[in-house]
Amino acid sequence: MAISADQWIELLFDRGTFDQQFSGLTTPDPLHFSDSRPYPERIEEARAKSGGDEAVKTGTARIGGIEVVAAVSDFQFIGGSMGFVQGERVAIAMDRARRARRPFVAVTCSGGARMQEGMIALIQMSKTAASAQRLHEAGIPMISVLGDPTTGGVYASYGSQGDVIIAEDEALIGFAGPRVRAVKDEGEKRDTLYAEDLYAGGLVDSVLPRDGIRDELIRILALLRSSIAPNTDLLPPPVEVRHLERGWTVVERARDLKRPRAQQYIDRLAADFIPLRGDRSGVDDPAVVGGLARIGDTNCVVIAQTRGDRELDGDHHDGRMGPAGYRKARRLMQLAERWQLPLVTFVDTPGAHDGIVDEAAGLAGAISDCLSMMSALTTPSVAVVIGEGGSGGALALTMADRILMQQNAMYAITSPEGAAAILFRDRERAAEVSEALGVSAGELLELGVIDEVVPEPAGGAHADPEGAIRMLEPSLRRALAEAMKGRGSNRRQRREDRLRGLGAERGPGPRLLRNIGDVLGDAFGGAAGVLGSRLRRGRGENGEHHEEIDEPREGFEGVAAAEPETVS
Repeated sequence: MAISADQWIELLFDRGTFDQQFSGLTTPDPLHFSDSRPYPERIEEARAKSGGDEAVKTGTARIGGIEVVAAVSDFQFIGGSMGFVQGERVAIAMDRARRARRPFVAVTCSGGARMQEGMIALIQMSKTAASAQRLHEAGIPMISVLGDPTTGGVYASYGSQGDVIIAEDEALIGFAGPRVRAVKDEGEKRDTLYAEDLYAGGLVDSVLPRDGIRDELIRILALLRSSIAPNTDLLPPPVEVRHLERGWTVVERARDLKRPRAQQYIDRLAADFIPLRGDRSGVDDPAVVGGLARIGDTNCVVIAQTRGDRELDGDHHDGRMGPAGYRKARRLMQLAERWQLPLVTFVDTPGAHDGIVDEAAGLAGAISDCLSMMSALTTPSVAVVIGEGGSGGALALTMADRILMQQNAMYAITSPEGAAAILFRDRERAAEVSEALGVSAGELLELGVIDEVVPEPAGGAHADPEGAIRMLEPSLRRALAEAMKGRGSNRRQRREDRLRGLGAERGPGPRLLRNIGDVLGDAFGGAAGVLGSRLRRGRGENGEHHEEIDEPREGFEGVAAAEPETVS
């Protein structure tokens, strides 16, 4: 049963902190609408029934001590339907959240757009979606809580725009509610979908009972706060890696069934982790897990290929991501960039899920989109190859500022079996080919493809999974600290310079100038920063002219931002 806005406010926000604002608007009657009674009479009746003046309450509040701007629907007021006043209040509240750089929380409980206001009501969908897009562009987190029921124009506008979407368990949710669908789809077995259906399709991130939503909001908001770089002085010194194997020995160790997998690393290394689901197009690929995490003191976004039972048709498809998996990964990359949280990827896959159905669904394009998205990131990024790094399916998650690789992991253009079949038409020659492919961490470090080899316990990670996880932690945190230095635009340029330099013999001149420019620009302001910028705008390594433009970005707490506006 739907509850009122006041009940939602009491349930979700710190007691006594909700300050209702943005309420000085009068409900219009643009059509002079009347059915069994005039529209103004219905408004007065709704006010008496609900105790409020419209179908939404907007204002500021605290959740777990963190200040937010909120809009809370009131189903008691004409079914929470959205007309001009609700749309305008929500848009104003979003604008205030953007200017004050505070997270925006939308609690929806609505039957859709209000018919009595006709097209004026419908257009509120466009208005609120436009304001939500402004929040996204400004990097302000938006969290949607979909209450029972949430349908129609509210669900299909700002309700679905949340970066993170929580649904009340057993909530009726859909664009067309039961009455509308009964008219359109008379023969259908079901008249609507529920929260659990949307969760299965990755359209919402979690489904919780009402009394569990507040705790989830507290965790999410805490993980969205601006990141703290690890203090490397408190970390143990790097451990020298000895006895680097090559060829087929590495392949066998990387594939060992006892080797720790991505979910184990997340469970052990993250003090808190909140999974985010789906590509937002109706699929949640089980081969990839991702979400918000805290590693040490550093809030970050994590994406991990998870292998599970190692069967292609098993629960996790042996870590072989399909098109929806790469779209999900790209969505998480976009969120990391939007929130300016570091991105950490755990790479472990024999390759992409490349069946004919996957190809027809846009597999190549989805991989390409991940590559281009990672290339454009200004937020810090670290990739860790923890098992198999198979071809483009692995590369799509590996274009990071710092690339780590465990001692007995492998990273290759294709599987040794695939290479043997292509080169010799004989898969039995895979061991021989693996030596020639240069799949080992030591060889890839020498080539400059990776930045660091992470040591494993004696005998390999499969011999001591817990030990392997412990040994990775300081390397990962040190890599995060390194990646978090400097300016975002410099990170992007350094990644591109690195790619341009791999496999080519070039003189040090232009690159040296650009590196000096990076150092000056990162370390100093004033004249030194200007000089660094000029050096970076010099000739590129191939003689082309390169112009770099810096655009400042910050997290929602206003890192490197002007003094935030006071919300009133």
